[in-house]
Amino acid sequence: MNLFEPFVQRRLTLRNRLVVSPMCQYSATDGLPDDWHLVHLGSRAVGGAAAVIAEATAVSAQGRISHGDTGLWNQAQVEAWRPIVRFIRAQGAIAGVQLAHAGRKASAQRPWQGHGPLPAGQDDWLTVAPSALPFDAGWHTPQALDEAGIQGVVADFRAAAQRAREAGFELIEVHAAHGYLLHQFLSPLSNRRTDRYGGSFDNRTRLVREVVAAVREVWPAVLPLWLRISATDWAEADAGWNIKQSVHLAQRLKPLGVDLIDVSSGGLLPHATIPLAPGYQVPFAARIRREAGIATGAVGLITEVAQAAAIVAGGEADVVLIARESLRDPYFPRRAARQLDARIDVPDQYRRAW
Repeated sequence: MNLFEPFVQRRLTLRNRLVVSPMCQYSATDGLPDDWHLVHLGSRAVGGAAAVIAEATAVSAQGRISHGDTGLWNQAQVEAWRPIVRFIRAQGAIAGVQLAHAGRKASAQRPWQGHGPLPAGQDDWLTVAPSALPFDAGWHTPQALDEAGIQGVVADFRAAAQRAREAGFELIEVHAAHGYLLHQFLSPLSNRRTDRYGGSFDNRTRLVREVVAAVREVWPAVLPLWLRISATDWAEADAGWNIKQSVHLAQRLKPLGVDLIDVSSGGLLPHATIPLAPGYQVPFAARIRREAGIATGAVGLITEVAQAAAIVAGGEADVVLIARESLRDPYFPRRAARQLDARIDVPDQYRRAW
């Protein structure tokens, strides 16, 4: 494999192996994306990425991280997404969206306004989780979901997937990472339930499996479904969710219709010690790919062209998701093509520069 070899998933063909990772912009109003999102996402499609995945997009108002989150819980949001999706696709990129529920990490401030929970009385809202355990000291104590509430979450993901297709998206990523609701159910550190959604591995993974099944029911069989996980909680003594469980989960999800595991880490524990280094999460993607027999995406401190190329050439992952480096350089794929002497389509309007 090489970085500019097309990647086929179901009926879709990604023009290369570089994908723009979903990154929250905290800039929506009432869940509605606007001109900022059009330019932010559209410029990265012009930049040559194979797919551009829109930020963690809430499946319900309660599931937002902040007031600035985008959403797909009503028809107005569908209409707001349509021109953005249309522009991305017109540049030859696949338009994707990450569907998410923040759980106990909801009702938070935008990062540049404090990064913590919204103070009581400042338009905050009730948060929910598998268990009534706050994310950290000073955070809201969430309400533990009952079974009716859990099924409501499943229904919200299903309905959001239908709206995503109506908006024109061709790729869905379910967010089960970074300490948000689905991850909260996976980890024994945040899930202390004693019913069929807690305790054993099968019980803790039940909600993720139900969400995947519900999304797959309404998402066209010809279109791919990805899932982002945190491969490890980075807990002391490996006490939380870990890579072994991640491999097992991937094995269980492939028959349910998940096409690729987007492998990140952390986010559940506020003070975890994470060994940050270039490509520090790539070994997790490689192990899941090897042991679960499923396509994976590598993400995290991948900033150099040679580094991205080596990940794909070495079979450690099928695609490389570029996050912060894409914020610094929306044209990273074009830079990569020049360095690797690879062919890449150029918009007619930009040909004079190539």
